[in-house]
Amino acid sequence: MTYIVYGAAGSGSAPVEAALTLIGAPYRVIEAVTWEGEAERDKVAPVNPMRQIPALVTPEGETITESAAILIWLAEQHPEAALGPDPGDPGRAQFLRWMTFIPASIYSMYWIRDAPARLGGDDPEAQATILARTAERIADCWAKMESQIVPDRFLLGPEPTVLDLYVAVASRWTPHRKRFHVVAPRMGAVMRRVDALPELQDFWAERFPFAGNYVS
Repeated sequence: MTYIVYGAAGSGSAPVEAALTLIGAPYRVIEAVTWEGEAERDKVAPVNPMRQIPALVTPEGETITESAAILIWLAEQHPEAALGPDPGDPGRAQFLRWMTFIPASIYSMYWIRDAPARLGGDDPEAQATILARTAERIADCWAKMESQIVPDRFLLGPEPTVLDLYVAVASRWTPHRKRFHVVAPRMGAVMRRVDALPELQDFWAERFPFAGNYVS
């Protein structure tokens, strides 16, 4: 009973793959580097008409898209892994709040950043402005989250959840961890703990290596 993940190294599929690793569920990845062209996007078309990653095909053959939805669903399906508060748990509201804040306010910026010509046309100056302003928007969103959350050892308590995995990956993208640690230092300390989880060391090394701008 194997999960199938449509994804790519260092992409939005990384937290899904990390969650499955912590759960201990068997999975395989169909690599689809969608930002590299139509042929790569076409690999995802059979399961996601948006031709975007990640997409998860369950052992029962159901397709789930949208990284937050996948992560929340996995946490619910595998309560033994304790990767999210159960419905009715006092921490559930904040868990859902931040799990939806990230795609709505931060992840959505990368659709623009990946191809600034979508909004800026062929004007190089307009594209440069879009890249600069979206980077500032992302940093500001991390700062707002930092101002509203009081981490324990992990973001929501003493043990990691899929929210920690989601932030650990997204915070490596532009404007990268160096800026993230400036605007969200308490969350940054948590992300260093997520980076160092022994259960994920081989996974990070293979799917999102610590290098360059991705960590600090």
